Amino acid sequence: MAADPEARRQELYGLLGDLPDRHRPVAARTLSVEERPGYVIENLILDLNGIEDVPSYFVRPKDSSGPYPTVLYNHAHHGEYLVGRNELINPRGKLESYADALAAHGIAALCFDTWMFNERRGRSGGEIFREMLWKGQVLWGMMVYDSIKAMDYLVTRDDVDPDRIATYGISMGSTMGWWLAALDQRVKVTVDVCCLTDYQALIETRGTEGHGVYYYVPKLMKHFTSGQINALIAPRPHLGQAGIYDPLTPPVGLDRIDREVTAAYAAAGADDAWKLVRSATGHFETAEMRVQTLAWLDRWL
Repeated sequence: MAADPEARRQELYGLLGDLPDRHRPVAARTLSVEERPGYVIENLILDLNGIEDVPSYFVRPKDSSGPYPTVLYNHAHHGEYLVGRNELINPRGKLESYADALAAHGIAALCFDTWMFNERRGRSGGEIFREMLWKGQVLWGMMVYDSIKAMDYLVTRDDVDPDRIATYGISMGSTMGWWLAALDQRVKVTVDVCCLTDYQALIETRGTEGHGVYYYVPKLMKHFTSGQINALIAPRPHLGQAGIYDPLTPPVGLDRIDREVTAAYAAAGADDAWKLVRSATGHFETAEMRVQTLAWLDRWL
């Protein structure tokens, strides 16, 4: 008999250490509102965890009214702690910003500084990880908790359609995207780019140091494979994108995840809602990946 998905979600959540009350209320303060050519940006301070303020951006299309389909945008690591939520509004290489791209498709977005990034920096990941470990907490768990509470905030907004919320991210944000979607069924569509990583394959290729300490959850592999976590997203639409030369997503690991997730979607009668696209690239987003992302959001959101 197949395991109950909700029981498995509870099991996964239970691995994330001692977390704040799941049902504590969220609150928001608006610092400023600015009109830009394609969108309006709200500079917010969110109370998600009751421990420290969470600086955030909410962007919405300028020339249309809500409620909007909305993306919870999970920023990447970059190896650069100054970026954080600015990733949403700044162009990536020669690609336009996601704020501009999503607004052009009639989609709003929320992005917040996660632990130790941008306006929440000042302590290293190693320092926070060690302190939390002493207290029975897990850094990745606290990061996931903030994302779940960000979902709580989004559904309170009158200009957000709660039935059309997606999540997106690249690299660290990619991992957050599929963890969040696995745990929170309010996420209706998932797109992850360049971090659909199979844990066993990462060990086999000696790639574990490619991730910061934030990434590691005690006892995780005794309970879940990466494919099993991603299978909890079924039957909701999920697009994974990976570079075949990306050391953080070894091809043998992508094969394993694809097999497990394909089976889960087939069992749910939703074969067309799962897609893994592999490109001849490394650990970065290409123009073709951007096209695939926006097309997936247009189709399913």
